[in-house]
Amino acid sequence: MDVLPVEEQPFVVVAAPGETIRDDVAIRSGDLAGHKQRVAQDYPDVETESVLVDAMSAKFVLKPEDLSVVVASNLNADILSDLGSALAGSLGLAASANLNPERRYPSMFEPVHGSAPDIAGQGLANPIGAVGSAALMLEHFGLPEQAARLNRAIEAATAAGILTRDVGGTATTEDVTKALIDHLTN
Repeated sequence: MDVLPVEEQPFVVVAAPGETIRDDVAIRSGDLAGHKQRVAQDYPDVETESVLVDAMSAKFVLKPEDLSVVVASNLNADILSDLGSALAGSLGLAASANLNPERRYPSMFEPVHGSAPDIAGQGLANPIGAVGSAALMLEHFGLPEQAARLNRAIEAATAAGILTRDVGGTATTEDVTKALIDHLTN
């Protein structure tokens, strides 16, 4: 599992469905336990913990500083990533990656909010999550310098106060996109 960014805070938490779902998701949680064991074996300096997903939700709210990397099934990760991005201020800010660590299947990169079809074409969608997802994809493809350029553009645009309504600004989707492109081309 060489894809885990554990340099800053070596701690991995596995969110298991526990008794909340007894279908194939519960069966797949065994795979998560295997990931936890592999992380512990491959990275002895990385502390690991298993937490039921409902308790993990509380941890997101009450002790987010204790979390560095969270591994969960697709369903639970979807719920937790929405919660985490909402706590950070908006679903529009959060990038996400569904990684296949073995690289046997394609990985997927998208903003946590998805395509936001309910506000499509209105100039309301925050493009930062999509651009951040592109940065995650570039990093996954082994292009860290290009990923860093995208992240710097995001930081510059937000620091300049070019923000969409969901985070207290007045900018449109096009305004933020233009600011990001300007920072990339200057």
